[in-house]
Amino acid sequence: MHESAPYVVSELLEGETLRELLDEHTVSARKAIDYAIQLAHGLAAAHDKGIVHRDLKPDNIFITKNDHVKILDFGLAKLVQPSGEGVGQTDIATRRVHTDPGTVMGTVGYMSPEQVRGQTVDHRTDIFSFGAVLYEMLSGRRAFHGDSAIETLNAILKEEPPELTGSNPNIAPALERVVWHCLEKSPERRFQSASDVAFALESLSGVTSHPSQQTLAGLSTLPSARIFTRERLMWLGVCVVLLIAASAFAIAYLSRSTTTAAG
Repeated sequence: MHESAPYVVSELLEGETLRELLDEHTVSARKAIDYAIQLAHGLAAAHDKGIVHRDLKPDNIFITKNDHVKILDFGLAKLVQPSGEGVGQTDIATRRVHTDPGTVMGTVGYMSPEQVRGQTVDHRTDIFSFGAVLYEMLSGRRAFHGDSAIETLNAILKEEPPELTGSNPNIAPALERVVWHCLEKSPERRFQSASDVAFALESLSGVTSHPSQQTLAGLSTLPSARIFTRERLMWLGVCVVLLIAASAFAIAYLSRSTTTAAG
């Protein structure tokens, strides 16, 4: 209260939304994973409080100038059905957000199949939307898109997005599997918590691209005998050439000696 007037203090954010960022340029796989890990932790914190966002999309994700991720606009968010006990991850997994049957809430293109059908949803609807956002960051295109809203909704229900490697062949298979796991049509087949998603992505911090394009951080786990510097390879090549030359000289010498002895 200030002079008998209620007010709310909001954080001053400097940066841009993920939508604005994606409209300007593509995001590297490493940067996409960094954003996604922060986003997953943010969702996990909301879910632990019993809050389901229900409208996660690039427009509602803010990237600060320091590359910190903020989740915006909880306008469609709802608390899970209250219970007599404190809110915990185990409880949230078994409870649901209740909306009037048949009510469709969310943004076309990022809604989960259960949202499209107007069914009761839980925190796993956010995990599907998260997968759609991560897919877009990695591929530069939307996971589900049609010529009309109806076609897009139908695609969410019945179709699978194009393979990520089709637009970015350097995407690691393990990273692609995380995306597909988030985008499972059935909530029971998806990651069961945002914390699990964050853990899976954190384990891929050194495998952001195809093995042939991995960073030295990823290669550092290999035995030292398999890591050759350019200098070592050069000397190895010289040794091979000398060995071949010596072998050829020895064969020629022995052949000449045999011919002389026979004469």
